Amino acid sequence: MELRNNTILITGGTSGIGLELAAQLLDLNNTVIITGRDQAKLDQTKLKFPKIHTFKSDVSDPAAIINLYDQVTKQFPDLNFIINNAGEMRKLDLHDKDLDNINREIEINLSGPIRMVQQFLSHLQTKKNAAIMNVTSGIAFVPFPLAPIYGATKSGLQSYTRSLRVQLKRDNIKVFELVAPGANTPLNDKFLGDVDPKMFMEPDKLVAVTIKGLRKDRYQIFPGVARMLAILSRLAPGLVFGMMSRMSEKSLAQTKS
Repeated sequence: MELRNNTILITGGTSGIGLELAAQLLDLNNTVIITGRDQAKLDQTKLKFPKIHTFKSDVSDPAAIINLYDQVTKQFPDLNFIINNAGEMRKLDLHDKDLDNINREIEINLSGPIRMVQQFLSHLQTKKNAAIMNVTSGIAFVPFPLAPIYGATKSGLQSYTRSLRVQLKRDNIKVFELVAPGANTPLNDKFLGDVDPKMFMEPDKLVAVTIKGLRKDRYQIFPGVARMLAILSRLAPGLVFGMMSRMSEKSLAQTKS
């Protein structure tokens, strides 16, 4: 894919992978638009990167996505690339009886990207060079019982992305999947006591690999250890899941003690 002179919308662009994607894509002479739920963080990002355009929006809110579509397509009719990056990852004890709390990650991580694609699809179909990239995770391949809903949403998003790629072939819309490894971002801060921080990839390196993959039309991009997780999930699924399970059991036991 040509990565210059695009108009790119990135959800969850105020921190972590989303912010680094915005910065590196901006350096390639693209028009970059980001969304986020926190206006203060959007304002801080705008101060740091004056050329970035910001919109307050929540991907878990269907009405907010409709409003975002109306605003963005009016102000930026050349929009041709959607990056569904917004996500939430939490430690969850499935004994929790609060169904709204348990479902929150589903609304953000899975329903949000699906709604974004459905809302913006008709606009992307009018562009000669259009693309969608959904950000999944290495955990899509191996369940991580400490973050059970996050893993389920990323597995679901991966399946949806593969099907979407097949269905949009006739529309000439490229559909990419960034299979993100654990990264040194705020998303993973709450897991620092459970996972060796040496396992986390720096966002700038992760995004550099991603951009290289986009340029080469690699529809499934595996930075860092993400590819290893995918391979081990096929060759030794019990071994990897056992490691994830022991880590989760230890953390949950410490939380309850």
